[in-house]
Amino acid sequence: MANYGFVLAQLSVNKPRKLKKWFRINCKIFCLFDKTPRNQSPVGPSSKMFTFRCFLSAAIVLSFNIRNGNGAMSYLQEHYPASVIEDTQLDTAQLLKKYGYPSETHYVTTSDKYILCMHRIARPKARPLLLMHGLTDSSATWVLLGPWSSLGYYLYDQGYDVWMGNVRGNRYSRNHTIYSPDKDRDFWSFSWHEIGYYDLPALIDYILQQTGYKKLGYFGHSQGTTSFWVLCSMRPEYNEKVSVMNALAPVAFMKHIKAPLLGLMRQLLKISGDIVRELLPHTDILLTNCFRSSAMLNTCLDYFHQIVGKEVKQLNMTTMPIIFAHVPAGSNRKQWEHYLQLIESDRFCQFDYGAKENKKRYGKAQPPDYPLDKITVPVGLYYTYNDYLSSEVDVQRLAKTLPNVAADVLYPHKKWNHITMVWGIEARQLAHKQMLDILQKYEID
Repeated sequence: MANYGFVLAQLSVNKPRKLKKWFRINCKIFCLFDKTPRNQSPVGPSSKMFTFRCFLSAAIVLSFNIRNGNGAMSYLQEHYPASVIEDTQLDTAQLLKKYGYPSETHYVTTSDKYILCMHRIARPKARPLLLMHGLTDSSATWVLLGPWSSLGYYLYDQGYDVWMGNVRGNRYSRNHTIYSPDKDRDFWSFSWHEIGYYDLPALIDYILQQTGYKKLGYFGHSQGTTSFWVLCSMRPEYNEKVSVMNALAPVAFMKHIKAPLLGLMRQLLKISGDIVRELLPHTDILLTNCFRSSAMLNTCLDYFHQIVGKEVKQLNMTTMPIIFAHVPAGSNRKQWEHYLQLIESDRFCQFDYGAKENKKRYGKAQPPDYPLDKITVPVGLYYTYNDYLSSEVDVQRLAKTLPNVAADVLYPHKKWNHITMVWGIEARQLAHKQMLDILQKYEID
């Protein structure tokens, strides 16, 4: 969402004539260099889609270049270690190899034909764990801060076989046996409901088949928790395949979220209509533009904080180029729409297609609630006061609904936000060790 915030911010500058002139030039340039054929399928740029993409590309780049010009690489080289810059160019598997950890890449096909990528920090015969990322994120989130901070490395070092999933539509899982993400509208027909109903079962079954274990431990962050609630409520047999679920910044009920940029996302979805399916795909736009100067970096961080909650003390500024190089990693607009529906309805329910379509799909005018009482696996809930995307009030409501809460941990640190438990400087000491204790408590052979 931050990208679009920059556009709006720059459109308010006090030189409208110069802005319009440069905007027209940039828009023409980006339309000229867009290599996707105009006559491609509905997902590719039809005339309306093509115009929208040109407009958006030009607006984003223009918003940065008016004040700052070029120079991202020189700024990075002057202010960040070479090792950090190198990590911005590495994918998950390459990061594992760089830091001396065993790296494997696996591909799993779901029952509805999506091809998902999993990265594994392999420890054969050890207890398996599945780590699932949040919205617009990827498997990299568990390792991108290095062995001294990242949860994925920590769990491996504690003796576990660590599997890190990637959901359909992100940079590592843009694949299908029939549909192309660049050409076929049907590829982008999913929400996080399908991630929970199809992706997670496929990943879990594959891991258990590969390792010979009957159960695995699960860690989910944000959307990685939402999809898990879908899985175990809609397919309750999977409660028997998970020993314990550790939910970081859990998301189900959403009435009390504080996100200041929520209105901006609503407007973006409204303006784009049915034109744009893929939202926030993986690009280098944040890396190349946020690190042009200290002023631009501060602007980026301001929007970043408006999304997740402001927490400066736990944010390792040296690693910000790595974070902005890996995030966003891609998502589908329907995932965002589904979350917005939860906010408006104050329910945790399936996607609302409108009364007519709902009757066809669900047999009634309103989408059904997910039966959370069917989630019998032990669940650890870990949440914070300053999370703009997961309110402590809503998580406490969730805790009262789940039948088997193994840990209910509201961290006392008032500034911790949506990602502190994953990327925070002190996360290992103040969060990860406690999660490990809960994991070990519920291990079953």
